[in-house]
Amino acid sequence: MDQHNRLFVGLDVSKLKISVAVADGGRGGEVRFYGDVASDKTSVANVVEKLAKRGAVLHFCYEAGPTGYELYRQLTGMGHDCVVVAPSLIPKRPGDRVKTNRRDAVSLARLHRAGELTAVWVPDRGHEAMRDLVRAREAAQEAQKRARQQLQSFLL
Repeated sequence: MDQHNRLFVGLDVSKLKISVAVADGGRGGEVRFYGDVASDKTSVANVVEKLAKRGAVLHFCYEAGPTGYELYRQLTGMGHDCVVVAPSLIPKRPGDRVKTNRRDAVSLARLHRAGELTAVWVPDRGHEAMRDLVRAREAAQEAQKRARQQLQSFLL
């Protein structure tokens, strides 16, 4: 496959917006910040369509976080490659402590193009629902235990 017909897209995802950076497929290709978009499905679809207009094969990546895996499901549902990365597995340079959405997106695009990111397993909706149920049960048990201890201390 032609390396120059590929785009590596780094996404820094938050609840309200997604910062987008694009790295051209060639080894010395340009890495540029594309911009910020709203995190709703239609805005994401519009950006994906704009990036795909040039006929390039798109490879997306973003950090796993509290926003979940719906973005992954949307991008793969549109027929594009997407990788979700654990933040602890992203290589960082020593002394690189300044974190901004823009810098993170550019860094993700560059590292994804270089093949230096390690993907995590993305659960399907059933697994994700089961995880949520288990976490909710553990939280309820912990709250019950804490309430019981407080009541026993009060009665003592």
